[in-house]
Amino acid sequence: MIDTLKQLVEIPSPSGMTDEAIEFVEQQLAKLDVKTKRLNKGALLATFDGKVGPARLLTAHVDTLGAMVKEILPSGRLRLTQVGGYAWTAIEGENCLVHRESNEAVEGTILVHQSSVHVYRDTNSAERSASNIEVRLDADVHSEEDVRALGIEVGDFVSFDPRFKQTDTGYIKSRHLDDKASVAILLDLARDLVAAELPHPVHYLISNYEEVGFGGNAGIPDDVVEYIAVDMGALGDGQHSDEYTVSICAKDSSGPYDLKLRRQFTSICRDEGIAFKIDVYPFYGSDASAAVSAGHDVRHALVGPGIESSHSYERTHVSSLEATRKLLHRYVLSRMEGHV
Repeated sequence: MIDTLKQLVEIPSPSGMTDEAIEFVEQQLAKLDVKTKRLNKGALLATFDGKVGPARLLTAHVDTLGAMVKEILPSGRLRLTQVGGYAWTAIEGENCLVHRESNEAVEGTILVHQSSVHVYRDTNSAERSASNIEVRLDADVHSEEDVRALGIEVGDFVSFDPRFKQTDTGYIKSRHLDDKASVAILLDLARDLVAAELPHPVHYLISNYEEVGFGGNAGIPDDVVEYIAVDMGALGDGQHSDEYTVSICAKDSSGPYDLKLRRQFTSICRDEGIAFKIDVYPFYGSDASAAVSAGHDVRHALVGPGIESSHSYERTHVSSLEATRKLLHRYVLSRMEGHV
């Protein structure tokens, strides 16, 4: 699972540029002879057969935060527009790739314009914003014309170096654990699903526009009645989630999640000895909430590993991944109420 996660986070896939990541997931499922199909928006749908009745859907997203070239400056540097929501301070000093139309990338570094303390008095006080965060290209460019001669244009995607690291103490540090950690969990879980006699069909929806709000709201099979978003638990002041347990969301900014499903998850955790935390995320939306907002008549829930410093340089612990996997495994093996 960790090896898969490392491979995934090292595939650049900001929202809108996810074909390579989707193809990776597709190939991993093909090795298990899982039936898959691409949806019109580019997402991936996989199906595991079950004995009877209505189906469950588990979704996780491969799209990540990123940027696009907004402006090519006379200096040969680039200004950015954000893809997804994050603080500019979260990417300052980060190495990046600028993805040209030719599919070849140019390396660079994201810096505040006033980066040298030997030149600028306001290095510390300067507001980090779209107007002064720039990409310094690792190329001999000194003008807008030089940059365009490299094949870089407005609208080119910019991806961030994930800097994946696993520590001897079980921590995993990387960008894009949101939500590639969950995708890695689902891929690992798939090995058990193909070997199990599932009481109900299970679909995977690997979505590709979650970070911009409309990833998991289409392509949902008609037999789905329970829709589970597998996504990060947000950590911080006032939060209950941590890096060692599975986080079960009661409510986010879209409103409450299905109470019966939440209670089913907590019951499974208590019965199986799975460490969990119930939480409320104040500034959060998921593919499950996007599906409900789009009008799908499903019971929806949100569970996932706890991720520290979300939308920055993130961290989790292997125990949180394991707890999430165990909960999902027991859930898909359980029978729905009223359907034997």
